[in-house]
Parts: sequence; structure tokens; C-alpha cells
Amino acid sequence: MQLQRSSWKRKMAGWSLLAVGVAGLVLPLLNGTIFLLLGLFVLRDQHGWSRRCLDWCDRRWPGQMGRLEKLEARAADRYHHGFRWLRRKLGRA
Repeated sequence: MQLQRSSWKRKMAGWSLLAVGVAGLVLPLLNGTIFLLLGLFVLRDQHGWSRRCLDWCDRRWPGQMGRLEKLEARAADRYHHGFRWLRRKLGRA
């Protein structure tokens, strides 16, 4: 397991999702499980314990983590292509 370089934005997003997930476990309006899993997914490259939790989830529900990683790759690809399109439109390619 190789951890990526620490990113404070990614850590902030991940810890915020975990906090919302814990609140969602108590509050009836939110589904806390989804936010907890998203927080773990965001923090998986930052902390070893979150990677281990996701490995357990992958063993428990095979195939779902692969679909989630494909979804993340597609979102990242669209994010990067979107900024390239915007720079081209603004004349800063």
C-alpha cells in the first residue's frame, strides 16, 4: 500500500463526510452509511486505516468497490476535460 502525498483539501472533504455520516447515523433525515463510505473512499489514499476499512468492504461486497473506482475515474476525467474546455473557450489553452 502506497499512500499518496497528503492533501489538506482531500482530508477536509473526507473528514467532513465522516462527520456528516456520524450525524446521519443519529438523525433520521440522513443516511449515515452512505456518507461514512464516501468519507472512507475519499480518505483511502491519505490514511492506512481507511484503506483497510475499504478492503473489508470489498471483501464483504465484491464488485462494488470496482464500480465506485470506475465512477471516480470518470468523474476525474470529466473534471479535467471540463477545465480544458473552459481554458480553450477563454483563449488560454
